Amino acid sequence: MASNPPSQTIAPSSLPEQWDLVLRPKTGWFDLHLSDLWRYRDLTMLFVWRDFVAQYKQTILGPLWHIIQPLFTTLLFTLVFGRVAKLPTDDLPPMLFYMAGITCWNYFAECLNRSSGTFINNASIFGKVYFPRLCVPVSIVISNIIKFAIQFALFLAMMGFYYAKGEPIRLNSLILLTPVLVLIMAALGLGVGIIVSALTIRYRDLQVLITFGVQLLMYVTPVIYPISMVSEKYRWLVLANPMSAIVETFRYAFLGAGTFDPFNLLYSAVVTLVILFVGIVLFNHVERTFMDTV
Repeated sequence: MASNPPSQTIAPSSLPEQWDLVLRPKTGWFDLHLSDLWRYRDLTMLFVWRDFVAQYKQTILGPLWHIIQPLFTTLLFTLVFGRVAKLPTDDLPPMLFYMAGITCWNYFAECLNRSSGTFINNASIFGKVYFPRLCVPVSIVISNIIKFAIQFALFLAMMGFYYAKGEPIRLNSLILLTPVLVLIMAALGLGVGIIVSALTIRYRDLQVLITFGVQLLMYVTPVIYPISMVSEKYRWLVLANPMSAIVETFRYAFLGAGTFDPFNLLYSAVVTLVILFVGIVLFNHVERTFMDTV
């Protein structure tokens, strides 16, 4: 009767090693490792919570500032541009016209301004532990959606008030494009912001210029005036700004005023994708050596 062969044991040292994460150097411009963003999604949400808490810590009114700021800005625009300058508003109440533009513009500008300081403001964290650096600007874009939602609710409340008064407000099916418009604004703000953030490593003057530049850019966007009042000679300059088609589409979808051109919106989407791609590539390239220059 044959006996069973003795069992063999494998020494622990001969077992293949299993690793949850392997860190490799980024060797090329297009070595982006974007999949790490999903792997570190929990960290991104922690950054979102950090931004939200830090923004309202030791404040009396807290999130109410997101209502007060656009409301006072709308009142100021109504007084200066509506009453004094008498700019047209496409037969809409000036308060409602300006609130629509401010709601869109504030989200884009906030994403751009805050993400543009990613490397400078987070150098102490970046120098201590590894994680995908893009988590920080992405968390800024996500946390700003909360602010956008509050201001959007204020806009809807104001729209309902004027509709009850009998103002010519015409909702249409283009309101279904709202998530697409928000996504384009987020991507555009993120793309421009991380480009500026990458460049400020060597050119600190951009930190001073970015806030001033965003304010000037607003005047090349139909926030305080309709695109219809711009002469044909200079209209291309306004439409070259990707935010112009977004603001016009938003205003047309919810108020039925202004114009909607699908080609202009497609142009904005394409330009946004190009800017975002360039921004991610440049951001990842600078990420490798920024601690030597920051």
